Amino acid sequence: MSAAAPNAFVFDATDASFERDVIARSNEVPVVVDFWAPWCGPCRTLGPMLERYAQQQAGAFLLAKINVDENPRVAGAFGVKSIPLVIAFRDGQARSEFTGAQPESAVRQFLAAILPTPADHLAKEGGELLAGGHANAAEERFRAALAADARHPLALIGLARVLGERGASEEALELLERVVAQPAIEQEAERLAAELRTRAAGSASGGDLAALEQAARANPSDLAARIAYGRALAAARRYEAALAELLACVEADAHFAEDAARKAMLDVFGVLGGEHALVQEFRPALARVLFR
Repeated sequence: MSAAAPNAFVFDATDASFERDVIARSNEVPVVVDFWAPWCGPCRTLGPMLERYAQQQAGAFLLAKINVDENPRVAGAFGVKSIPLVIAFRDGQARSEFTGAQPESAVRQFLAAILPTPADHLAKEGGELLAGGHANAAEERFRAALAADARHPLALIGLARVLGERGASEEALELLERVVAQPAIEQEAERLAAELRTRAAGSASGGDLAALEQAARANPSDLAARIAYGRALAAARRYEAALAELLACVEADAHFAEDAARKAMLDVFGVLGGEHALVQEFRPALARVLFR
């Protein structure tokens, strides 16, 4: 450690612990990483300043100290060429950084920019309430967060989830279109949007799988009936059968009803995620049909 004494909010990180203690932990609280070395003069000035602020903020952020001499893998991964180097992490991503000893006012400004905002706190409370089954209270928190920050991504996603469960899919999808954030959060928004579209399409089809299957099988050339059946299968989470039915529709007429079958397949892919076995099977199959 540097000259200042460690406290409850300052810890040593290593090559072995970095993924767990910095990346994963930053999903819960901002983690500021101080890359330093015992021989570095400016580090002896900056390090205690950062440690003092970590203590003052009482857990609003955590400070991870990395001795670059002892942890070359992490230092190399972040291209550390000059120290002290300070990088702030939030939600698993590096958000901002600076190099060299900075004046106290600059350090305070840097830290203020990564600390949780009132909207962050409200969105987090909303997520916890929603996970606990308290949808109405969660909605209040999400709306309050958006009143403070109209584009707060987690509040937008949380409120969209509440509205989607209530059946207000159109309003939920409008909220998700406003999400602009790091890739992981945008992927979460895209996946929820795909799920909402799939569910809404299944509801619009009537939801009676037996009747929809009968209509689809009665006239195989009726692509509208077959797509409705495929969408209903997807809404019922019978994804393999849904993809098979929709792929057959694409094979029959890829552009029917403004590419409806292809778009429905893409939504199922979005719900399942790119690594799912069904996506790995049906995505190449769809490409072969479209580009044959």
